[in-house]
Amino acid sequence: MGTDKLQELRNKIDNIDEQILKLLNERAKLAVEVGHIKKENKMPIYVPSREKKIFERLESLNKKYGEVFPTKYIRPVFREIISACRSTEETLKVAYLGPKATFTQEAAIEHFGQAVEYIPVSTIKDVFEEIIRGNADYGVVPVENTIEGIVNYTLDLLVNYPLKITGEVILEISLHLIGLNPDKNKIQKVYSHRHALAECRDWLAKNLPHAQQIEVESTAKAAEMAKDDYESAAIASEAAADIYGLQVIERKIDKPANFTRFLVIGKEIPPPSGKDKTTFVFSLKNEVGALYKTLEPLYKHGINMTKIESRPSKREAWDYIFFTDIEGHISEPKVKEALDELEKKSPFFKILGSYPKAH
Repeated sequence: MGTDKLQELRNKIDNIDEQILKLLNERAKLAVEVGHIKKENKMPIYVPSREKKIFERLESLNKKYGEVFPTKYIRPVFREIISACRSTEETLKVAYLGPKATFTQEAAIEHFGQAVEYIPVSTIKDVFEEIIRGNADYGVVPVENTIEGIVNYTLDLLVNYPLKITGEVILEISLHLIGLNPDKNKIQKVYSHRHALAECRDWLAKNLPHAQQIEVESTAKAAEMAKDDYESAAIASEAAADIYGLQVIERKIDKPANFTRFLVIGKEIPPPSGKDKTTFVFSLKNEVGALYKTLEPLYKHGINMTKIESRPSKREAWDYIFFTDIEGHISEPKVKEALDELEKKSPFFKILGSYPKAH
């Protein structure tokens, strides 16, 4: 009786799977038609605001169906469906800080899905260059970590290049000790990116005090360095362990609440999604109360500032520029009016992007 019921349920699941497959193909056909219209009207293939609205609508609708399928998996499932359907319109090319299996690639997949041509490059600057040269449509770069702080090089490049922030990804980082040899006592060298080594400083001091710590350009490169040496280990992701044939010796050796913010960069500011953030940079006049006076238009127009970070301008000693995040999209009248006023008060001003907030 039990086996008959089991087979009956499996048959029903098979039928539903077939219906899902049929509907996926129908969706893909519609995506092809959408792609033709976009190309005829010279519209962008990738519209992050549209994709965000799809996710939010489906997450809300899931309550109607009892949430038997967990709502937290709606976004990743439909991200891959949308990514695959988008590839029928055009294959996006996305550059990221490589090699394969870096956290930056993980963030890129989190944002764009798997059905994208990913281009690993050696430096953050190379990500910007690939877009400028037309070899990539978008790029993904790290900008901030909750433990190690701002990636200043990324901020400097945003000021100097004519590109825009089109999105952001907040990724929880889990760092593991990985290697060929499971015996920690045999490890003489530990490879990783300097931020990862810093984040795991306490664990390394307690558990591998005599191991030499060697900085390399990425956690994935660290895994590559450790794959042929039984006396070496790397601090990297589980994905890096899988790709380079290493085993996880110790899990989660970094500090808790370790999150990294990544920026998606491209050539154009995307349309508003309804839940957006605008990032800009400005400098100050050399006068008393300059910061207060410059930021006053935000208060005047009711704009919420969520972040401000200062950096040396590199033009002259003790001269600073300020990277600022505010709520809202540049196309909103009150945001535009506030920033127009702010620009008039600043010797240097640049909009770095308006984009959907990370969920």
